[in-house]
Amino acid sequence: MRRFDGKLALITAASRGIGYAIAERLVAEGARVVITARHEEPLREAAERLGVAAEWVAGRADDADHRTAVFARIRELGGLDLLVNNVGINPVYGPALEIDTAAARKILEVNVIGALDWTRDAVSSGLRERGGAIVNIASIAGIGTSPGIAFYGISKAAVISLTTQLAYELAPGIRVNAVAPSIIKTDFAKALYEGRESDVAAQFPLRRLGTPEDVAGPVAFLLSDDAAWITGRTIVIDGGGSLRPIG
Repeated sequence: MRRFDGKLALITAASRGIGYAIAERLVAEGARVVITARHEEPLREAAERLGVAAEWVAGRADDADHRTAVFARIRELGGLDLLVNNVGINPVYGPALEIDTAAARKILEVNVIGALDWTRDAVSSGLRERGGAIVNIASIAGIGTSPGIAFYGISKAAVISLTTQLAYELAPGIRVNAVAPSIIKTDFAKALYEGRESDVAAQFPLRRLGTPEDVAGPVAFLLSDDAAWITGRTIVIDGGGSLRPIG
């Protein structure tokens, strides 16, 4: 399928994992992509693997100067059609009451305020006039309790709420949706399954962990015209993990 011919997409935190898989899927369906990440060398290598359809701009996602540089390049490329707010951090583990306040603020700054700022800049650059679409990468941790990654879950609950609010505010010109993956086999989530993958996978009815490609497909759907009458929704991607019997 070539659902994104003539479209330009911006994917944050896309040098590896879920972000890279989304960029790869969009390029395969005809899009040009601009990818960002903090570290220059892996980002450049990711863009080289994606080929001539990919541009890259390195920098910190919560840095306003970095966003300015990204959107300056996007204007040179003709304007933005699609935005994927993928960047997210989780520098601490443990109960919410035990988290250092500075760490909590940093998580919110990157995971929530970051998504808001990237969206604000995309709208200012003309996304509404181009009939754009946005997908925010949330988490299953934002829907229920998330022992061990409590404040990360709180931040992703805020991302889900932000999604619904922005969907209302930006309609009809821009659609805004989210996906909420469960455990995906990435370096970011390694602490949740490393050394016990079989036991963790057995908790899911589909009997395996998710892959970045399992997320890229639903994201591509939500960005495409196949989802033209869907906005403000969050799709759970969890291998059936939420299908727990009652009692």
